[in-house]
Amino acid sequence: MPIRTTKSYCRFCHAYCAIEVDVDRNRVIAVRGDASNPVYGGYTCIKGRQLPEQHSHPERLRRSLKRRPDGTFTAIASEQALDEIAAHLARIIEQHGPRSVATYNGTYAFQNSAALAVARAWHEGIDSPLYYTSVTIDQPAKFIAPSRFGTWGAGNHGFESADVVMVIGNNAIISQYSPFGGIPPFNPVKRLRDAKRRGLEVICVDPRRTEVARYADLHLQIKPGEDPTLLAGVLRVIFEENLHDAEFCAAHVGGLDDLRAAVADFTPEYVERRTTLPAALVVEAARLFARGPRGCATTGTGPDMSPRSNLTEHLVLALNTVCGRYNREGEVVPNPSILMPPAARRAQAFDPAPAWGSGPRARVRGLGQIFGEMPAATLSDEILEPGEGQVRALISVGGNPVVAWPDQIKALRAIEALELNVCVDIKMSATARRAHYVIAPKLSLERADVTLLTDSWYERPYAQYTEAVVEPDGDVIEEWELFWGLARRMGTPIKLPGGSLDLTRRPSKFEVLEKITAGSRVPLAEVRRHDGGHVYEHVRVMVEPADPHSRGRLQLAPEGIVEELREVRAEPLSSGGGYGERSAAFSHRLISRRLRHVYNSSGRDLSVLRAKGTTNPAFMNVADLKRIGLESGDVVEISSEHATILGVAQATDELKSGVISMAHAWGDSPENDGQVREIGSSTNRLVNNAADYDPITGMARQSAIPVNVRPATEGPRRPPRHDQPESC
Repeated sequence: MPIRTTKSYCRFCHAYCAIEVDVDRNRVIAVRGDASNPVYGGYTCIKGRQLPEQHSHPERLRRSLKRRPDGTFTAIASEQALDEIAAHLARIIEQHGPRSVATYNGTYAFQNSAALAVARAWHEGIDSPLYYTSVTIDQPAKFIAPSRFGTWGAGNHGFESADVVMVIGNNAIISQYSPFGGIPPFNPVKRLRDAKRRGLEVICVDPRRTEVARYADLHLQIKPGEDPTLLAGVLRVIFEENLHDAEFCAAHVGGLDDLRAAVADFTPEYVERRTTLPAALVVEAARLFARGPRGCATTGTGPDMSPRSNLTEHLVLALNTVCGRYNREGEVVPNPSILMPPAARRAQAFDPAPAWGSGPRARVRGLGQIFGEMPAATLSDEILEPGEGQVRALISVGGNPVVAWPDQIKALRAIEALELNVCVDIKMSATARRAHYVIAPKLSLERADVTLLTDSWYERPYAQYTEAVVEPDGDVIEEWELFWGLARRMGTPIKLPGGSLDLTRRPSKFEVLEKITAGSRVPLAEVRRHDGGHVYEHVRVMVEPADPHSRGRLQLAPEGIVEELREVRAEPLSSGGGYGERSAAFSHRLISRRLRHVYNSSGRDLSVLRAKGTTNPAFMNVADLKRIGLESGDVVEISSEHATILGVAQATDELKSGVISMAHAWGDSPENDGQVREIGSSTNRLVNNAADYDPITGMARQSAIPVNVRPATEGPRRPPRHDQPESC
């Protein structure tokens, strides 16, 4: 039987690179970029090219598992597992109410185009509000900020037309994530090089000299946690020198004088003392960005996992707004979204509509829903806190809470306290090993999908549908099939935008996606018809005039913003943006990062990627290591006010003194700390989610964490020699 080649797209991460897949008798043997694709042009990363091994890996789960009383596991047919899980859930709901059931949808849930919508609809069907995703772990501020700032109906300037971009804590070359006007995650190096050749100027704000920083015209190597200080200072320069778009602000903006007054004390000299950035560089950055005339400022997980992330995102919106960085009447909307219903794009402001403060409340810390989700940082407490509404059953989809949730020790206690713990995972992760049922899922090339997640990220009206490339290997089901199967057994509805799913027969994936994308600008059947991705050139949407009755305003100084700026300005210079931290007692700040060869921590078991490194090194300045008496490869203890972890030191010239950089979501549970060289460490253990959290989102501080570092007191200090991870 000859080898066949099929077009598809990669779902190892959220970049969704277009690929060609070679298949030999239902076995994936090779993956490469699809050179004919009009958006990706043949680009893939090293992770996606390992899909053949991921599908055939010996540790991959091909049957679901059930935990025995002695803690071991036995195989169970997926239908029987669903029978038992549904019965157990029904008993829990009958005894304790719907709120006793929660789901957590992790990073890999986002890579299945039907998983999130069906999981949310299942929750609505059982009347439980406890629907969580990983978004509230790292970037809820991206939704909070515009909801209290207001939105511009025609969208902001895109990367392709930009004269200048300010990239704040976002290394899209490695993370391949940068929506909202940043460097496109679709072949990012080429996009950045091409843009630089046409004259784009890049301002990079990052504590590390990242790959993006190396392309920057201006790199502001800021002290971790000081992004609000810098942005306030940049805005002050723009106001003081009248560099703002006064005409746009007069027509569409409110609170300008209030914001101007609030940032008045953030002089370049003051900003220098707090951020360690030369005052002249702060002024230069403000002038360069304001000059434009087109461009955009955008952020990443760095500042969004640091203290005061809502303020940071608000000030980024303010910076874009006072410089008028929005599409105007008569311009073409670069991508009006293919898989969403058509909507007019008007050149007008829409008033704020806060995405928090209403709906169901968490039982801890006075927190509530955020854009329809519950804050993930509270889930451990919801499980552990006794009383009415205590969570007793959890379904984890494509996530690993033991290493991903903040405050790891608490998260571990919570997972082990559950009456019913169901985990959907491709292998026995730290969380799966503690589950009562582990559901074996189909992998990406075994299922149909559409580029729903990235629909609004593209700079052109593009979409791609893929059929399954190979037949499933084993008794495996999709994530949405888990919830559909539970709903069928429990008699609860699953209502999607296009109507309820039929519970009397199993729908096809295409039928499910049609209901999710009902009313889309381009019908799903049309997207499906194209083999490989397609740019819909006929979709040409112009920015329309404002509604003559519109009175909307973008709010530069809504309730709470001026007060928070005053709090920042009143902090001791040694503090730098914490929630009452005592940072003077700590020598370093630990910042989050990503590594090129893994997606968070996914891919560590694949041979080519494993050869790039088996741990998440503690990257440190060379002089800092020398001062402590350490060398690259030594094991170090990293201690916060809350806990201690081990790390493997790695010297780098990318960081200033006083900063440590480690990838998050690595490691395992504490009993395996001795394997730090093989599995890394969970930086989330350093976080106290009940003491150091955002008052709106509940998001715990997971970057710019004050820590002390010292040589490890136990274990071998020198490792066997192996390749170090590529810098990121």
